[in-house]
Amino acid sequence: QVQLVESGGGLVQPGGSLRLSCAASGSILISENIMAWYRQAPGKERELVASITSSGSTYYGDSVKGRFAISRDSAKNMAYLQMNSLKAGDTAVYYCNVGFRYWGQGTQVTVSS
Repeated sequence: QVQLVESGGGLVQPGGSLRLSCAASGSILISENIMAWYRQAPGKERELVASITSSGSTYYGDSVKGRFAISRDSAKNMAYLQMNSLKAGDTAVYYCNVGFRYWGQGTQVTVSS
């Protein structure tokens, strides 16, 4: 049974930073699969924010390039999303996904003054 648990969300002021974590457990290794962060804002479709392949290649959506960074810790079977220079438009529920198959429950990020 695979379980993904996100953490690190919260309320932050514009220009601030947060680091989201995704802990994987069960019969899956983040290092051997493509891992991605998605987000969904109220009334909008879920969108891909960033991804990292098993070989380490990364992808970032245009709206977060230069501000967000995806990484992983193979030893801990965890992935991270470092979010800097946050804007109100980054407000959403953030989800981690592994292997295009498994989803976490999501963590709320709210950027507001």
